[in-house]
Amino acid sequence: MNHLPWMTILAWGIAAFFLLGAFINTFATNKVEPEYRRWGYPDWFHFVSGGLELIVALLLPAMMTRLFGATLGAAIMVAAVATVCRHREYRRAVPPIIVLVLLAIVGAA
Repeated sequence: MNHLPWMTILAWGIAAFFLLGAFINTFATNKVEPEYRRWGYPDWFHFVSGGLELIVALLLPAMMTRLFGATLGAAIMVAAVATVCRHREYRRAVPPIIVLVLLAIVGAA
């Protein structure tokens, strides 16, 4: 029990987060589309976000592709932080910042 693969568990947890994000961005369009529109993104952009998040969710669990997944996930989280900060929604920046830190830990391991 002392040798649990914490980085693997963390990577899978973050992958689940991105899988949920992909699902929400792709299928919860009634809630997501107005926010993307308010932020100035085109109506179809939530599908791009969902697709990229799905790619991250698929890349993170495997050790060979984990660094690529962490890098893409970090880019997505930086964009999320920039978007909400640009629109002065600072409280909404907290979750992506936490995920960004966790991605840095997973990517560095």
